[in-house]
Amino acid sequence: MKSNSDSCITSRRPRPGLAALTLGGLLLAGCAGNPPTEQFALTESSVKEAVSAGGTQYAPVEMRAAQEKWREAELAMQKKDYDRARLLAEQAEWDARVAGRKARAAKAQRAVEEMKKGVQELREEGMRSVQ
Repeated sequence: MKSNSDSCITSRRPRPGLAALTLGGLLLAGCAGNPPTEQFALTESSVKEAVSAGGTQYAPVEMRAAQEKWREAELAMQKKDYDRARLLAEQAEWDARVAGRKARAAKAQRAVEEMKKGVQELREEGMRSVQ
């Protein structure tokens, strides 16, 4: 039979699962309290790059989405809602990347069409000189 002192000792032993859960919660709470400054820098860079690539002209829907999410992220940052700020900044970054890629693709397509037109004009000129 166990004495009272034995049962007190066993109940005071730390439980590994509880300790891990507590540590994990503290780590998450620590991350949630940090402003997403690195993500904001990435997002700002992506938005600027998309604008310079012609995103506002060639991908206006994606650019508008990126800029709106970026503004919302900045507001969330001011309210110290860092989780929401990080999420919105990530979404804005990806919207801006899509806008930039669409703009570059549209420009490349336009260049291909201009080249085809130039080649066609050369062919027609060559046919006229043969006749």
